[in-house]
Amino acid sequence: MTETVMGYRLPPLPALRAFEAAARHLSFKRAAEELFVTPAAVSLQIKALEAYVGAPLFRRLPRALELSEHGRAMLPRVREGLDCLAAAVELVRDRPEGLLTIHAPPSFAQRWLVPRLSRFNRLHPDVELSLASDVCNIDGLGRGAESLLTDPREAGSAVAVRFGLGDYPGFCRDLLLAPGYVVVCSPELLVRTGPLAASADWGRQVFIHDESIPDEAMRPSWAEWFRLAGFVNVDVSRGPRFSSAVLVLEAAMGGQGLALALWPLVEADVRSGRLVMPFATMLPSRYVYSLVVPEALVERTLVKNFRAWLLAEAEVPSLPVRHEEPLSGGAA
Repeated sequence: MTETVMGYRLPPLPALRAFEAAARHLSFKRAAEELFVTPAAVSLQIKALEAYVGAPLFRRLPRALELSEHGRAMLPRVREGLDCLAAAVELVRDRPEGLLTIHAPPSFAQRWLVPRLSRFNRLHPDVELSLASDVCNIDGLGRGAESLLTDPREAGSAVAVRFGLGDYPGFCRDLLLAPGYVVVCSPELLVRTGPLAASADWGRQVFIHDESIPDEAMRPSWAEWFRLAGFVNVDVSRGPRFSSAVLVLEAAMGGQGLALALWPLVEADVRSGRLVMPFATMLPSRYVYSLVVPEALVERTLVKNFRAWLLAEAEVPSLPVRHEEPLSGGAA
């Protein structure tokens, strides 16, 4: 059950990896999904490790898993050791030096990142970028293996932009954007339906609902926006619902209704006139955009260059521009 390393007797690496993954997920099942083994195999590895250290590392509750006092004390050093091993391997591993894979949510990738990538390409023409756009980069209820980054020991030259609460143990995380939701629609819609000066005016409107965030409590809420804007007695239950923010914006530009959209994702459309923002009221988002990098890759030149460029892009001021023509009939 032990491996001798420079005079030290250590448990096998699979047991340590199983412990770190189970501690991060607080679930043997999710750890097993990440490690591509069965939950029973993870459980056996944990039991063997507990036998080796002579203390329980988890509290196994009827419907939950918690780290014990010994597990909490052991986890940071185990994670540090695994990251050091990963960094050592990455120094010599054969890989394409100029390839960087970026994982990002679809709406962020399409509306914010892709229009800016040409500037990175001009600065670093030798870098080959691969953009993987998927909703798994949005924090969800379960936080299972499908909604997490690739394990840092396996990631290669990969980074991610995550939309969520910003809690990603074992990864280096930079805050990119803390956006707010604004009301947008097509200019033709306001011409067709008239002003929005009073609560009664909203009865003529269709509200588009964005359900792209899996956790309902984290989604933008029309009811919250109306309370913030000072309107009362508005029925916000009607209107189509979309599981993609990209579809929400397509519907809004098509004149199908009013949408709550993150300002950074609609700024270009508002400035070009494809969308209008009839009110200045902004609803803060519970989620933020973060750049997430496996700690073992932070010092790689390719990753450092992209990280520095992306953070600089995110620092460029971007203030919402409210539609000032008399289409909207008034401000909130």
